[in-house]
Amino acid sequence: MSKPKIALYWCSSCGGCEESVLDLAEDLLEVEGLVDVLFWPVALDMKYQDVAMIPDGGITATFINGAVRMENQEHMAKILRKKSKLIIAHGSCAHIGGVVGLANFYDSRDVLDRAFKEVPTLKNPQNILPGDEIEEFQKELKLPNFYNNVKTLDQIIEVDYYIPGCPPTPKLIKNAINAILQERLPLKGSVLAEKKALCYFCSRKESKPDTVRIKMFKRLYETEWDPARCFLDQGLICLGPATRGGCEERCIKANMPCRGCFGPPDNVTDQGAKILSFLASFLDSKDEKELRKIADSIPDPAGLFYRYSLASSILKGKRIEQEDEKTNLD
Repeated sequence: MSKPKIALYWCSSCGGCEESVLDLAEDLLEVEGLVDVLFWPVALDMKYQDVAMIPDGGITATFINGAVRMENQEHMAKILRKKSKLIIAHGSCAHIGGVVGLANFYDSRDVLDRAFKEVPTLKNPQNILPGDEIEEFQKELKLPNFYNNVKTLDQIIEVDYYIPGCPPTPKLIKNAINAILQERLPLKGSVLAEKKALCYFCSRKESKPDTVRIKMFKRLYETEWDPARCFLDQGLICLGPATRGGCEERCIKANMPCRGCFGPPDNVTDQGAKILSFLASFLDSKDEKELRKIADSIPDPAGLFYRYSLASSILKGKRIEQEDEKTNLD
């Protein structure tokens, strides 16, 4: 009897989700014995042609991590959708846009200028940007188009399930693989983690008062904080109330507040709006000037509230003339 076929692919990502698979450690050997890995560019020498030859529906499940920013990424996502019975968005970037989605606050040309011209550690005196021609050899290169917007995986193809996290925990990945192999997956479209917010599972929840009142938000470097007490009650911004549980409190256990990488819990449409709402309810003043002062103590609110979810939010990012317009790299 043939084993189920699995594929893994990455789009615009940092590689952390690939590492999360390796973090299965000895369990990876168990998984390897239960499935055949047909395609995994980061680890195996397989080419596009190998995928093209797979019969439609021939892959049991494909795990795709990373947001979609490039033309070739969209193309591969659509090919893998055609070849796969199940598509799993693996990690924050594929799920809700991730950190790379913050680029949607800027025009694509600004992104390229920053990356190739303005970074202090970069030496590029001729201000060369990526192009499709090499002058020395008079040879034309066909580079993939760089889109104006970062998109989540489900804005490109139909996604069956989501594994949240930056990166996901090995436990979530193992549970997802076992659910596929044992055919006990939940309803299509489910996020394979807890349904409720992190605060419900937090080891510090008993120290959180019924009403949190904040006179000024503090940054981590500005204060010493109690490692057993609710961050919010200490004036430190923690995004647990607007973030899905299931992360095993990795940040909390390291004495750091939640930054929202698991995305919103069920029944929350826009994570950033939810964060704005609950933080606003904590402001301890009725005076307009004082309220502004408290709000101003939050540096870069948009970057904080939408650190992981901008691409999937109601805002989506900076409004441009044509959303699907592609950047000419000439």
